[in-house]
Amino acid sequence: MGAMRRIFGLALVLVLLAPPAAASTPPGGQPLPGYTINNPPLPPALVGGEPSRVLQGVHEHAAYTIEVPPRWNGRLAMWAHGFRGASTVLTVDPPGYGLRQKLLDQGFAWAASSYYGNGYDVKAGVLGTHGLAKHFHKLVGKPRDILIAGVSMGGHVIGRSLEQFPGFYRGALPLCGVLGDQELFDFFLDFNLTAQALSGIRAWPAPDDYLTSVVPRIQAELGLTGTPNERGAQFAAIVTNRSGGPRPGAAPAVAFWKDFLFGLAAPSAGDGLAADPGQVATNALTRYAPNAPVDVNREVQRVLPENVKARVTPKLTEVARIDGRPTAPVLSLHDLGDLFVPFSMEQVYEREVERNGRGHLLAQRAIRAVNHCEFSPNEVGTAWDDLLTWVDTGRKPAADVVDDPVVVAAPDYGCKFSDPAAYTAPNTTRRLFAPC
Repeated sequence: MGAMRRIFGLALVLVLLAPPAAASTPPGGQPLPGYTINNPPLPPALVGGEPSRVLQGVHEHAAYTIEVPPRWNGRLAMWAHGFRGASTVLTVDPPGYGLRQKLLDQGFAWAASSYYGNGYDVKAGVLGTHGLAKHFHKLVGKPRDILIAGVSMGGHVIGRSLEQFPGFYRGALPLCGVLGDQELFDFFLDFNLTAQALSGIRAWPAPDDYLTSVVPRIQAELGLTGTPNERGAQFAAIVTNRSGGPRPGAAPAVAFWKDFLFGLAAPSAGDGLAADPGQVATNALTRYAPNAPVDVNREVQRVLPENVKARVTPKLTEVARIDGRPTAPVLSLHDLGDLFVPFSMEQVYEREVERNGRGHLLAQRAIRAVNHCEFSPNEVGTAWDDLLTWVDTGRKPAADVVDDPVVVAAPDYGCKFSDPAAYTAPNTTRRLFAPC
């Protein structure tokens, strides 16, 4: 028995003297390995002649900025930023389109996270935004309610956040959002594979010289560098149908975006789903129209998801599913001619929300512009005010019908909520549309 006690005592001493195990990640107050943070001091805004209070720091490996007006009304707006690309520098955006000042003037505090990683990482956005909202409780106080707004991939973050944390957010304003989730990457795949099928140039998976050698040949075969030939016209019609159907601005949108969309098929420079979200893309069951003069449905290469598990899992991933189950009012804005995040994202989301019996929680507005996230401060500010009224009174605001082909194809579609003053703004794509 004494020998056993001596052995146990020796073992205890060795455990106490052993160095602590190395942590698998750095503390939450530092970025993850490989990342740095650039979050310079944000000068306070003036609210009624008094400065706001700005708090900045790092929480759960993400940089953050919080701003509180002098007379806070107890409400909080979270801002979800968009796609950052392959950068290893974490940055924070204040709310755009004049929303920062508008929120403060209304008495709202706002908070924005860099997320803990870049790339196409919806999981990082969902967790980072929620975690920062909880951290706000400790730094400032518990808000009486929390709303969320954001752009592009931030719209994907919003759509999943409403389902990941049901009841946590009281209202949502996704702008140019990826509300169709994985179908965005199906669209990028469609664009390249139908162009290859119609040109007769097969090149999938895309080789290293895709942009420099293959794409110029495809464009020449389809007449995309000038006036499209018959097959080029068929290609443009397929792209239009896959991005939301015939609608105002569709033709100039294809011309505006074609070079960029070919570039999205270039081989990924990184590993993992966030660096290569195209792993979830498929066209296995897609039917393309028009299907003449080339029988593209027969000629097109069919591709299964490279990462089937990521495609089908209901778990929160970098390219997470949105099931169309919002738990709070959602008011969205989307540019009709945007082909980076096409208008079809709104149609996919609308169908899913209606299928789940939650259409009373969704209002959508079309804006007559071609660029990605091209909104005026008036369009966004009006939408925010209408969302706030909806949250506070239960009165659903006016909206556009997005999934009726006859309505969407009307020449004046999108005029109802497009800011007339933006038509003459510098560097606008509004003039690719007829004036309303």
